[in-house]
Amino acid sequence: MVIRRNYEHDTDKVLFDLFNKKDDSEAYTELFNRYWEKLIFIAVQRLESEEEAEEIVQEVFIRLWERRGKIELKNSFHTYIASCIKYEIYSKLASKQKELHLNLESAALFASSGNTTEEWLNFHQVRQAIEESVKTLPEKCQLVFNLSRNEGYSQKQIASELNISTKTVESHISKALRTIKLSIQNFLFTLF
Repeated sequence: MVIRRNYEHDTDKVLFDLFNKKDDSEAYTELFNRYWEKLIFIAVQRLESEEEAEEIVQEVFIRLWERRGKIELKNSFHTYIASCIKYEIYSKLASKQKELHLNLESAALFASSGNTTEEWLNFHQVRQAIEESVKTLPEKCQLVFNLSRNEGYSQKQIASELNISTKTVESHISKALRTIKLSIQNFLFTLF
């Protein structure tokens, strides 16, 4: 006779170790059930969209499962999962802000200038090339760049928000700028 384990009485640490080290899907499900509603609540408060909040929480848990065996907790599971959600929320907000900013900036530029359609298309293509190059950056690098350039955060603010050093922030921004510069150079080369 097989005795089923009762996961409800296990601590988060025990459950995390079971799923992270032993691929125990029932331990993972128990963690999901414990945190799903709390994390949705946090995300809805910031994003003001239940659909986006659910999408973010689901994405975090999918990545958690995909990275099992590679995750090392430095603090509690609660702290870890809360940081993951916070990071995703900032990323989503930065992405939304960037999109709004680009659309407004593009519309204003087009409306205020007597540019021809061809010039508008070239401008739009350069913007697209920049956006595409930013998307090729590692996720954390994208977030740092977007917080810096689109949200207007200082390096100190970014370091504080993401719990990283200012040197790491500088490194991410430098990497993003190098990538964008190379991308624009390649794009302009194809135009001429």
